[in-house]
Amino acid sequence: MKIYEKTIEILRLEAAAIENVASRIARDSVERAVELLLNCSGKVIVTGVGKSGVIAQKIAQTMTSTGTPAIFIHPSDAMHGGLGILAEGDVVLALSNSGETEELLAMLPAIARRDVALIALVGNAGSTLARSSTVVLEAAIDKEACPLNLAPTSSTTAALALGDAIAMTLMEAKGLTEADFAVNHPAGRLGRRLTMRVADLMQENPAVAPDAGWMEVVKAISTYALGAVNVVDESGGLLGIVTDGDLRRTIERTAPEELAALTAESMMTANPIATSSDTLAFEALHIMEDRASQISVLPVVDGEKCVGLLRLHDIVRSGI
Repeated sequence: MKIYEKTIEILRLEAAAIENVASRIARDSVERAVELLLNCSGKVIVTGVGKSGVIAQKIAQTMTSTGTPAIFIHPSDAMHGGLGILAEGDVVLALSNSGETEELLAMLPAIARRDVALIALVGNAGSTLARSSTVVLEAAIDKEACPLNLAPTSSTTAALALGDAIAMTLMEAKGLTEADFAVNHPAGRLGRRLTMRVADLMQENPAVAPDAGWMEVVKAISTYALGAVNVVDESGGLLGIVTDGDLRRTIERTAPEELAALTAESMMTANPIATSSDTLAFEALHIMEDRASQISVLPVVDGEKCVGLLRLHDIVRSGI
């Protein structure tokens, strides 16, 4: 067996299954299902057994994180008290390739008594589950990617893709913004990129006056240990910045007898690029990096006052 070729063949079989669903699924079924979910005044109950149950869990999590509250309930748990969570205004989304899964069929009378909408995501539009549903989303496949045509592969891939497509359509219809998305994803790199601001990472404002001598600048850089100091006027406004590099280069090109006359103003980079404390740290990172000559520190200015210094090191260490 040629391993690479077989792997690519299976990938293409699964991709073809998704394409097949996209070309076959009825417009009115999709629109009706999205309408029911969009107008759901309660929550979406997603359910399934076995591999379909795993896919159902993922769909529920995707919906919840993108603005459509959803929970997964296993049919067995539902029949032993879990159905108590089902209430008026909810919508049930049930996954089953065959549409004849016993545990799901056992739930149908209880769902009907609660008078809630039931969306069936099935591979068999003529199944018992489909006939009992308000709307049928057909995710039929020609064959599984499994060489024996037994293990759920193409069928679960198609169901997951259709579930994701519905969730993303709902997300767009609800007008979910990046800020909304961030509220649901506060942890991890994604959450930090969407929520962490310069104020969370910036250092105490290391500042000197423009007439500060070079030794005073050296002491300030050493004291704050940030690799740079801001140069500010009497009202705290930013005039410039002196980095370690600015200091070294100025001293190297200055005659020894002229060192005493050096001031922060004569060494600084005037009107430097700056950021504000409310800027997303990820945006500040791009300000530092997306330039012909990268910089490693940014003065932080709010209004007319310089309030701190942001280092590239602090952004990198934050893990965004």
